[in-house]
Amino acid sequence: MERPPNLAAAIDAAAEALLGVLDGAGSRHSVPVSPTQLRVLSLISGRPDINVNRLAELLDVVPSSASRLCDRLEATGLLRRVADPRDRREVRLIPTAAAETLLRELKERRHQAVQAVLDRMPQRVQHELLLALLAFGQAAALSPVGVPVETDPAARTA
Repeated sequence: MERPPNLAAAIDAAAEALLGVLDGAGSRHSVPVSPTQLRVLSLISGRPDINVNRLAELLDVVPSSASRLCDRLEATGLLRRVADPRDRREVRLIPTAAAETLLRELKERRHQAVQAVLDRMPQRVQHELLLALLAFGQAAALSPVGVPVETDPAARTA
């Protein structure tokens, strides 16, 4: 089956629409942090051993910039820095219970917003979309040389 010439453009447009739905779900409610800070919380939430240097790598910023982001999150009570029990010279970044609650509530609002859009689509189309997204996810999980690429949807959408 040959790919339509506008498939990549259609996917790009759909991704923009999805980002609009996700962003709208967060902006309709007062989120006490910036999108960048929310991304940081999402990144550290799923990585119990993350430190500032690794966070800087994930954000593609210098460690001092990542550290300042952490300073702001720590000041708002959403992040704690704790000594690594295996190496007390290492400092780990830990989201607080308030941060986990914020992320959980935002995820729920986003799911509800996406579901509202899906509810306007026929069931058959929803099923086809699911199959297509699963196939796309599998294809995207491989780098051009076949090496798995780190994927974190929460981080990208936050």
